[in-house]
Amino acid sequence: MSNDEPLENWAARREQRLRPVGERKAVHLTGPPRAPHVDREAPRVVLEWDGYQWVTLAVAANYLEAARLLYQSSRKGAGEDGTTAAHRTQPGPYLGEGTGRHRRTT
Repeated sequence: MSNDEPLENWAARREQRLRPVGERKAVHLTGPPRAPHVDREAPRVVLEWDGYQWVTLAVAANYLEAARLLYQSSRKGAGEDGTTAAHRTQPGPYLGEGTGRHRRTT
């Protein structure tokens, strides 16, 4: 913070850098910290940020259950089977039209 910067501007910039309240993450219960996709059958603890600390939300038996807990708030409007309209449609082509930097030209 510089001496000529208003406190409100500094506080607004600081607020943008902070982790949002309600953010969730899943952590392995056993072994060292690893990427979420590693050892999918290992149990996980789902944590939620309350603005001050990570609070235990639930314990999941595996990666799939943890993912359901992590992303349940973003699944509003899902059907009875848990899929949204985006999940039910066919995926598009892997690469669209265009001449990107790393695209093959064959």
